[in-house]
Amino acid sequence: MKGIIVAAGYGTRFLPVTKTIPKEMLPIINVPSISFIVDEFVKSGIKDIIIISSRRKKALEDYFDREIELESLFEKEGKGDRLDRITPPANVRFAFVRQQRMLGTGHALLQVRGLVGDEPCIVAYPDDLHIGDVPLAAQLIETWRETGCSVMATVHVTGDVSRYGVLDIAADGKHVKAIVEKPARGTEPSREVSIGRYLYTKEFFDYLEEGWAKHEGGEYFHIYALNKLMVAGKVVFKRLSGERLDTGEPEGYLDAILRYADTVPSLRAVVDEFIDRRKA
Repeated sequence: MKGIIVAAGYGTRFLPVTKTIPKEMLPIINVPSISFIVDEFVKSGIKDIIIISSRRKKALEDYFDREIELESLFEKEGKGDRLDRITPPANVRFAFVRQQRMLGTGHALLQVRGLVGDEPCIVAYPDDLHIGDVPLAAQLIETWRETGCSVMATVHVTGDVSRYGVLDIAADGKHVKAIVEKPARGTEPSREVSIGRYLYTKEFFDYLEEGWAKHEGGEYFHIYALNKLMVAGKVVFKRLSGERLDTGEPEGYLDAILRYADTVPSLRAVVDEFIDRRKA
């Protein structure tokens, strides 16, 4: 099974830094955001990773390549710990495909159809990161094995869901009938909110091509194909186990840094001190 990371967007919410630095390279402490997804894929058994980028994002390709000069320096100095930090994941094949025109997520995914073939794949949007004992991609794969369906990752939100895509769930409590974008308060069909991680079966790309053939211009999104699968009863959801880090906006990005730091023993004391100072 291949993993796809959709990373071609402009990242305008983080300007001016994203004028020259890909948003996916913004660090959570010292780890680029995109590395969290690659690590999730690798721990889920995925060895073929496709990154959809654009001409402004060559830094992504460089990051997952070898850095010979630094490797030589660290080997000479005997600094194995630093060498480990810059070594690309072992036995992982990366492919980079550029979306030459920013025409939406559906158009972006069509650029890699030939690389995916007829196999299921995991699609990740890098605004959503996951930390937990079982990688999120592995959770989706297990659900697919049980059901044979495409799988949407969700989080359960107890409060206001009016700014999310909310799932309309079938009577069996597993299948997804529809997704309602930003429902008005009191009209939400459930509390299950879609996040940026999907497992798609072959039929998804068939529908994606069908929708593109009918498309009349402007951005083309993956929701056309997803809706077709829902109507056919071939989409289920998996509520994630673990914690979601939402890095889509600066406020969430800061929260993600603090939450991640709280999981690192050497940084936890710094977080606690920061919280104590704020309370004071």
